Amino acid sequence: MKRILGILGAVAALLVVVWVILESREGRYPSSYAFQPETPAPQKSAGASFTYNFDSDAVGVMPAQFHSARTGRGAESKWVVMSEPTAPSKPNVVAQTSTDTTDYRFPLLIADEGSFKDLELSVRFKPVSGEVDRAGGLVFRLKDANNYYIVRANALEDNYRLYHVINGSRRQFAGANFKVTSGEWHELRVEAMGTKIICYYDGAKKIEATDDTFKDAGKIGVWTKADSVTYFDNLKVMGK
Repeated sequence: MKRILGILGAVAALLVVVWVILESREGRYPSSYAFQPETPAPQKSAGASFTYNFDSDAVGVMPAQFHSARTGRGAESKWVVMSEPTAPSKPNVVAQTSTDTTDYRFPLLIADEGSFKDLELSVRFKPVSGEVDRAGGLVFRLKDANNYYIVRANALEDNYRLYHVINGSRRQFAGANFKVTSGEWHELRVEAMGTKIICYYDGAKKIEATDDTFKDAGKIGVWTKADSVTYFDNLKVMGK
């Protein structure tokens, strides 16, 4: 009997280890990353807006009015303003470039000029490369690097997903599957009014959901994952 109990105990322990690994890989296992608290930003009223096209920002450094952060583990994020290599005559873009293949690593570029509750938020993004992931997304109602909404498109998985991130734990609550093309520019757009969230991809509505996790105003920004190399341009937000 003791031998049987010992075997059962070992099996149970192994199952717990497997569960933790799977939860971590899927982004549902809380991060131990000690992030810095967010500096408060004034809440903006309906009609207030900002547009970031990075044209006047210096090349090779992080854009003004932003700071970087990270959900999860891995190397620090590297966000830089650059001229797009394949179109050097175009206005500048901001890029996340990395070779860090840590699976649970989500770099953030957060705008500091204001916070928004009800809003319309959009960005152009171009997934360039990445072996672990090739993704770009919009964050909104962000409290800090471990608490926010994120909608993202993934060119390796060909899907569009809406998550809330709570204490570093990412949980999907809506999504859609379709082709997300690498090496091409696309538009992500979100409308959030109260608990209702509508997400668009290249002008077409793909997700409509309700969620009450984050009810208050928060900052906005852009997001990638793992070793994604992703370009972003024309980040726009307007209060509703």
